[in-house]
Amino acid sequence: MKFDIMTLFPEMVSGILSESIIGRAQKAGLISITCHNIRDYSDNKHKNVDDTPFGGGRGMVMAAPPIAACIEDITKGLPADERRRIIYLSPKGKVLTQAKASSLLAYDRLILLCGHYEGIDQRVLDEYVDEEISIGDYVLTGGELPACVLVDTVARMVDGVLAMPECFEDESIASGLLEYPQYTRPPVFRGSAVPEVLLSGNHQAINAWRHEAALALTRERRPDLYEAYLLLHPAPPPKKKRRPTKDETTD
Repeated sequence: MKFDIMTLFPEMVSGILSESIIGRAQKAGLISITCHNIRDYSDNKHKNVDDTPFGGGRGMVMAAPPIAACIEDITKGLPADERRRIIYLSPKGKVLTQAKASSLLAYDRLILLCGHYEGIDQRVLDEYVDEEISIGDYVLTGGELPACVLVDTVARMVDGVLAMPECFEDESIASGLLEYPQYTRPPVFRGSAVPEVLLSGNHQAINAWRHEAALALTRERRPDLYEAYLLLHPAPPPKKKRRPTKDETTD
């Protein structure tokens, strides 16, 4: 899978995404991440990419020409049948969820646009951008961190990036529940012991404990997720008690 990130700060983005699992995935050729400096497409001798907003108001707005030129350079010569999507990281977009991240795996290439200042000239969004995505209901100084978040959450689901699909399928949110508590050695730490069932070797009992722990944690901390989970996974009706036969009731 390929990611193209349009930004004013390519070193910031590449620094984050060159480390850990995502960095190793790039070296292994499982994913490709390319940063494009929007300033390189400015025809201004000072490489300015912003200007004052029409109608007045505070701050500056990123201008359309350099962004349009950057997008057109990225997409020039790409295969006609390549499945790609252009996304603007914006607080006005729909909030990123695990389901949305999973849906983006359907594309061969994601082209991410990082905004700054008071935003981007609307004409760029109207002509080129397929959708806007937000990573939460708060405001950041730019789109670089959201772009890194989106790349991380999508790329880790690409085949081979993680050791096993279970590494992301059973985690918090992905399963519909918050993840159960995890423990490792030592079995007792400062008087606090690991739940005995986890040391039992009984995998059926362990799985049951983990599921119940995940349900309890989700019910306590994210009742919204808990209610949604119950709608999709309703509890089975209680088994009806079998009526004793006549012979069984006769002494």
